[in-house]
Amino acid sequence: MFKKIYIEITNICNLKCKFCPETTRTKQFMSVEDFEEVVRKIAKFTNLVCLHVKGEPLLHSNLEELLKILEKYNLKANITTNGTLLKDKLDIINNSKSVRQINISLHSSTQNELFGKQYLKDIFESVEKLENIIISYRLWNLKTIKENDINCKIIQEISDYYNIENLREKLTRNEFLKIRDNIFINQDTEFTWPNIENEPIIENGRCLALKEQIGILVDGTVVPCCLDNNGDIPLGNILEETMEDILNKNKTNEIKRNFENQIITCNLCKTCGFLKRLEEKRNKGA
Repeated sequence: MFKKIYIEITNICNLKCKFCPETTRTKQFMSVEDFEEVVRKIAKFTNLVCLHVKGEPLLHSNLEELLKILEKYNLKANITTNGTLLKDKLDIINNSKSVRQINISLHSSTQNELFGKQYLKDIFESVEKLENIIISYRLWNLKTIKENDINCKIIQEISDYYNIENLREKLTRNEFLKIRDNIFINQDTEFTWPNIENEPIIENGRCLALKEQIGILVDGTVVPCCLDNNGDIPLGNILEETMEDILNKNKTNEIKRNFENQIITCNLCKTCGFLKRLEEKRNKGA
């Protein structure tokens, strides 16, 4: 069983943020039929589906049907979004029994001047209308937790809306902060997406790919994790093969086994800033 499986229902986004590299893959939306085929094949391997790898999942015109399919197979969903379309999808989300958590990347607003106070106001008011869903306001754009100047305007808006005193100071000491029942702020340092053309930045490390998670791209390509932006480590295609066959391949097992022994097999993974961040945190805690 995987802790979660990522299903990319679209690789199209309505924003262009510097921290999120644009994929070179063909832009598309996963069809309802393909989505059900994917879900049917992975249902016994997890209880939780994350509806993204790249792209903005709330752009999908058939989101309601996709969530009903997850209900049919008794799966819960996490949605990661930039929040710009949240108010337009409230009814669909509230009418679904499958949505467990929504991660809202508020740091998107620091790189898109079109989304200012009204953007945040719309998100906060939309969150008020959501029922029994965990909300994580993400601020993943820091150099260090103590240096949160880049988010001072966002933090002030959160502080004013939720009436929280000394919020900015509290956030210099806490990566994770509860601000109300089911509503949290999640901070982290910005990481570099892996890119096969970049120079290696890490040679050894233990990743949770293929142990706790796996990713499925919009065309059905299965990849070890949610950061394989361009499908550089294809393990198979779930629309053409079973998950069992993909997981039993020598390539899949070699990558997994090596990760467990802190050996990085794939050149793409050696350029992963997220993996480097994980290792730095492990070393600090050691």
